[in-house]
Parts: sequence; C-alpha cells; structure tokens
Amino acid sequence: MNILLWHVHGSWTTAFVQGPHTYLVPVTPGRDPDGLGRARTFSWPASVREVTPEELRDTHVDLVLLQRPHELELAERRLGGRRPGRDVPAVYLEHNAPDGDVPDTRHPCADRADLTVVHVTHFNRLFWDCGTTRTEVVEHGIVDPGHRYTGRLARAAVVVNEPVRRARYTGTDLLPTLAEAVPLDVFGMGTEGLAGRLGLPPDRCRTADLPQSELHPAMAERRMYLHPVRWTSLGLSLLEAMHLGLPVLALATTEAVEAVPPGAGTLSTRPDVLARAARRYLHEPEAAAADGARARQAALERYGLKRFLADWEHLITEVCS
Repeated sequence: MNILLWHVHGSWTTAFVQGPHTYLVPVTPGRDPDGLGRARTFSWPASVREVTPEELRDTHVDLVLLQRPHELELAERRLGGRRPGRDVPAVYLEHNAPDGDVPDTRHPCADRADLTVVHVTHFNRLFWDCGTTRTEVVEHGIVDPGHRYTGRLARAAVVVNEPVRRARYTGTDLLPTLAEAVPLDVFGMGTEGLAGRLGLPPDRCRTADLPQSELHPAMAERRMYLHPVRWTSLGLSLLEAMHLGLPVLALATTEAVEAVPPGAGTLSTRPDVLARAARRYLHEPEAAAADGARARQAALERYGLKRFLADWEHLITEVCS
C-alpha cells in the first residue's frame, strides 16, 4: 500500500515505517513543517519516499494518516480534491493527551463517521472526548536500541524538549528539588541555559541537544532515568530508556502508571519519594542495574516493534477494506 503521512514526530514515525508498505512523506523546497521530507537524524528505510505537492496530485494513495487538524484540508488540497475519509481511507493519529478543559476537551475529529481516531495510550482515549467517532488504541512500539546500560555516571538522565516553555507540564519546576538528590543531565531541544533559569549550579544540571545516535549511548551511561512529567502523552524517551536498561523514576501520572511495572523503578506523585529512590540508586548501583533489566524486559514485552507493527497492520487492513 501507499500510505501518506507528514513527518511530524520523528521517533514515532521511525517505528511506523518499519512496516511492509510504501510511505509517502511530503517535501517542500524549504522543508517547512508541512514538507520536512525524510528524517535526517533517524534511520528510515528506502520504502519512505519523498513526494512534492505537485507529484502528490497524481499519486495513488491507499491510506492517509493524519496527525494534525489542518492536515484534513491540506491533504485534500495536495491530493487534488480527494477527501481523506471519503475518497481515500483515512485515520487520525492522536499523539497527545488532551489540553484545555480536561476532561471535557473535544477532539477536533469528534463526531465524524468517516474517520477513525487512533490514540497511542489508553489514558489518552479515556480523556479525549471524541463523540461518536470510532476510536482505537495502538500502543507505542520501539525499534530496540539494545541493552546498552552501564550506569557508570552517578547522574540521572532527563529527556525533554522545551522545558522552560512547557514548564509545569513537564515538571520543570520539580527539577531543583530532585537535583538536590541526584545530579541531572537534561537532554533535548530548548534546554540551553536551563540551570541558570532554575538557579542550579552547572554541576547539578547539565544540558545537551543530541541526535538519537548519540542520545542513546549518553542515556545508557547514566545511573537512572528521571521522568518528572505531570501532563503529557507517554514519552517515547521513557520507553527508549527502559529498552536501554535504565531504571525509571517517574511521576505516577498519565500512562506512566501502566508503562512502568513494579520492580522497574519507582512511581509516585511525591517528588520526595522519587528523590529518596534516586539516592538509593546512587549508593546501590547493583540495584539500579537489576531494576533496569526488569524495565527492559517489560518494555520489550509491551512496547516491542513486532506487536506495534502487527496492531497497525490489522487496523490498516480493516480501514482500507
């Protein structure tokens, strides 16, 4: 099949395009958000083809995978008037937890008989109000980076994009307290100057924005993974950390309570509990390694690539038939 999707979420797309289809990714001369084309920092197979807006008008498409509200109109325009969900089968992939008037947030595709909204977590489906629109859940899948954990650095890895702008959503305000228990290495976009903004000395909060090829080895060297997120969808970086073999310290919010089983780390709504667990890992590296091994096994069983692709294949076959 030819599946049209925009390059919106590089990590998620990396797993999705491992399937058996041809994946058409729009590209524009300026590689703007509606035409990023192929990823430059992720490894995508040759089955991912860049298509220009002009080429797309005459290209056969079996399925449109929508990820942003404006793509409904954008896809119809780029496909020469073919309407997603009516003239071409379509699903809307919702990456995020609802925002706004939770739990009454209406989904932009609510009450549509021509679409299926696919959520990446059961928590998200529970909280979004999709009205009469059919909804399904296909949980995340990860391209296994391998068990690379060493934990040789007595620091915690944190992966978050734009922690200053997203602030309380990502638990940025909790970092000073947690940094008293364990030095933090915060990876992601928009992390520059974070220590200064939080009033932390540089040795307690270091930052870097690394490509995935460098990020995974860097994470694996840290003793533990810290996930202080209050409100967001299930972060793929959390699942990647578990695949790598890191033990997890996370707020017991959103889908994290489903993703991190007992023995794989510590979940709590109390930052002081997470800080206490961090101190234990600092002083007991063997315990950190053992919990990390259990985290990896749990991630492989629930968020493995084979299950992810099989779930999507079942849904694609159903929608396109």
